[in-house]
Amino acid sequence: MYQIGGVTKQLNISADTLRYYEKIQLLPTISRSTSGLRIYYDKDISRLKFIRRSKRMGFSLKEIGQLLSFRESPQQAKPAVRQLAGEKLADIESHLKELNVLRNELELLVNLCSASEDGCPIIEGLEDN
Repeated sequence: MYQIGGVTKQLNISADTLRYYEKIQLLPTISRSTSGLRIYYDKDISRLKFIRRSKRMGFSLKEIGQLLSFRESPQQAKPAVRQLAGEKLADIESHLKELNVLRNELELLVNLCSASEDGCPIIEGLEDN
């Protein structure tokens, strides 16, 4: 059993975030002690780790809610999970392409700046777009 302070330290997550996850039902209603303190169990910690990992992979809270429901019966949900993950992968690949273009453009501007005697190609390059 863990109290909210222990969970926040263990998972590096704020108490407000924990309460919000409960409010939007990413977490089931958390048990309370007789004095009203939230009590988290290992299954809650496992669920929070799942949420945290899903967020790092770029899933929205709505998508994480779907993944959590799929988690209850993974064999039956396998096609839906594969589709959702495939869409996320496509989004990430698209974002990576955009980042590569931006990196190349910025690298060019930095090189131009090093060779420039006057003005600032970086500022000028940012103003052009």
